[in-house]
Amino acid sequence: MGELTAMGSFVLVVRLVLADVRRHRAQAAMLLLAVTVATATMALGLSLRGVSEALYEQTRAATAGPDVVALSGDTGPAVTSALASLADDPEVIAHHGPYRIVYADLTTHGSGRSPAVASGVVVHGFAETPGTVNRPLVTSGGWVRPGGAVVERGFAEALGIGVGDRVTIAGRSYLVVGIAVTAATSIYPWAAQIGPYGGPSDSSGLVWLTRSDARTLAGRDLPVTTAMDLKLRDPAAAEAFVEAFSDAHRDPAARVNLHTWQFMATQDTVILRNSQPILVVGSWLLGFLAVTGVAALAAGRAVEQTRRAGLLKAVGATPGLIATVLVTEYLALALVGDAVGLAIARLTVPGIASPTASRIGDAAGPGGATVAAATVLAVTVAVLSTLRPALRAMRTATVTALAAAAHQPRHRPLLTALSALLPTPLLLGLRLTARRPGRAVLQACSTATTVIATVALLTVYSQKERGYGLNGSSVLPNLRGELDRRLMLAVTILLIALAVVNTVTLTWTTAMEARANMAVARTLGATPGQIAAGLSAAQVLPALLGAMAGVPLGIGVCGLFSARNTIMPPVSWMLAAALVTLLVTAAFTALPARLAARRPVARALSAEAA
Repeated sequence: MGELTAMGSFVLVVRLVLADVRRHRAQAAMLLLAVTVATATMALGLSLRGVSEALYEQTRAATAGPDVVALSGDTGPAVTSALASLADDPEVIAHHGPYRIVYADLTTHGSGRSPAVASGVVVHGFAETPGTVNRPLVTSGGWVRPGGAVVERGFAEALGIGVGDRVTIAGRSYLVVGIAVTAATSIYPWAAQIGPYGGPSDSSGLVWLTRSDARTLAGRDLPVTTAMDLKLRDPAAAEAFVEAFSDAHRDPAARVNLHTWQFMATQDTVILRNSQPILVVGSWLLGFLAVTGVAALAAGRAVEQTRRAGLLKAVGATPGLIATVLVTEYLALALVGDAVGLAIARLTVPGIASPTASRIGDAAGPGGATVAAATVLAVTVAVLSTLRPALRAMRTATVTALAAAAHQPRHRPLLTALSALLPTPLLLGLRLTARRPGRAVLQACSTATTVIATVALLTVYSQKERGYGLNGSSVLPNLRGELDRRLMLAVTILLIALAVVNTVTLTWTTAMEARANMAVARTLGATPGQIAAGLSAAQVLPALLGAMAGVPLGIGVCGLFSARNTIMPPVSWMLAAALVTLLVTAAFTALPARLAARRPVARALSAEAA
């Protein structure tokens, strides 16, 4: 080839890579798909870290959110004095209130399309002109007026109501005049912050009424909490302010709960507590399946790549250039898949990060650390999948590489004697498995991974959850549970899809490598049906071991990432999932096995001889 300049080497590598991608479009598409789903899932999981806090900060800035919220379920002069001392504290530069928070029941009027819905609600009595602290941002309609209610946006979306609808609160009908957001409470359904008389709170939404309407509502013997919003001189010192007040005021007749803005921002993250582990662990499993599938492709093309390396050596290519050509194709496709996965994550993060619509602002996409982690995953998939075939091709002598001789299996007399007693399909499948133990391990691991994900999905769906409707009714679903189930279902579907692709790839690769052996078996009397069954058995046998290992491994993974009171699905469900996985594996091996078995014997033998 003579001496190549750096630019000439680069152009040569690009041309060889593009030519190979065009010849193997299906393999390139599989690698692209595998890396894309793995990096997108990882980027989504890592991007959720801190996104709730960021949305809270944006909402707080837009609504003049308080630094501390004081709440007391007690009444009397002691409470009035404690709240007054808070307002007069030198660290407090502004305040809003005191104002009433009334605990009641809310019912929508329903329509022909949706039935009436009942829920717990906390009603804040506000002035018709908002002050300088805690100014809810109206996103639709207007602010409160006599007889008119403003509904918090996350609550309104859950109820399916909007401006112009009517709601009934404690038996009185109100017109919905606006939809708003605030940073003075946690996201729906934790608007109550504390329950009646300072006790525990149930799931509830938030509604604003005028002060006079809230006073009228409170006169119906409903529980009332007194609240006040505080703006501090140093917002970062909110927690220290709370500790100092708690140490100085220990009057049991005036219990005052102080919630800092940091506390409310942290409370927002509860709804995403399980989402990040689901996505991150799912990305690990998807990455493992990606390595499995791409490694099968690389192994299936080992002979071709070795011959290709021999041709390059014959015309004077250096080992470094050969390694670059062999690895660059997979690496380039992996990086393209990484870029696509990061783009998908950027578009998907807003929908996952804010499931209640109680916050405003933009959810930031993958940051620098997330991009780096996803890229490392993509490069790892490419390198682990192609390193061994590339090294083998580089180390093979030129003459040997050009000859591309078939790999001679080891002779195992005991295994041969035992397998001779088996039915023909099982005999063929067992021998194919024994000759390629690495391939069998990949299939077993792929199946085990699928069963692990299925067990985790069954576990998520087995949990009993309290709905957000009145008295825990499921008429308003548990948003946290629904989000977890949707994410787990999506990850499981992606894992199953990759496992199916891997199974088809492994079956077809095995069939192509064993076409001469299968042709010989045909000449000795084996039927095409027995050949197809043997090829399927070569995948089902290791899949059986993988399914058996997947159930206990799935239980272990769920135990590692779940709470102590997690309800595990019945053992019969998990065994049924393993059985279905085996049946699906057998079904998807049938088509490529049957196509390979129909290849004419003469053509297979002549191709091997050539």
